[in-house]
Amino acid sequence: MYGILSRAAFEPVKSLAFGSIGAAYMGVGTAFSKPIRILILQNLTDGIVWFSFDGVNDHVPLASISYIILDLTSNKGSGGGWFIDEGTRVYVKQLGAAPTSGSVYVSALYGKER
Repeated sequence: MYGILSRAAFEPVKSLAFGSIGAAYMGVGTAFSKPIRILILQNLTDGIVWFSFDGVNDHVPLASISYIILDLTSNKGSGGGWFIDEGTRVYVKQLGAAPTSGSVYVSALYGKER
C-alpha cells in the first residue's frame, strides 16, 4: 500500500497559541497529509488541556509544560505497526481554567520511501 518505508520524514509542526484555546475544541493546524507513525503532543501553556483526534471526544489530557510521545510503530519492520490515518486532525481545549500563556504543538513523523 505504501511501499517500503525506509526513512523517517517530518510533517511541518502545527501549533495553537493560548489565546485560541478555550472551552470548545479548536483544530491545531491542518490535517495530516501522510499516515503518522510517531506523534509528539506538547502542552507548553500554563494550563491543563485535552487533546482530541476527532474534535468531539476527549482523548489525551496533558498537564502544563509537558508532552507525550506516541510511537505507534515501535519495534515493527517496514510497513508494520499502527498508524494515525492521513486526514486526521488534532484538536485541543482547556481542562479547567483557560491557559494565559504559551502554545500547544503537534509534531509528526511518517515513513518515506527511499
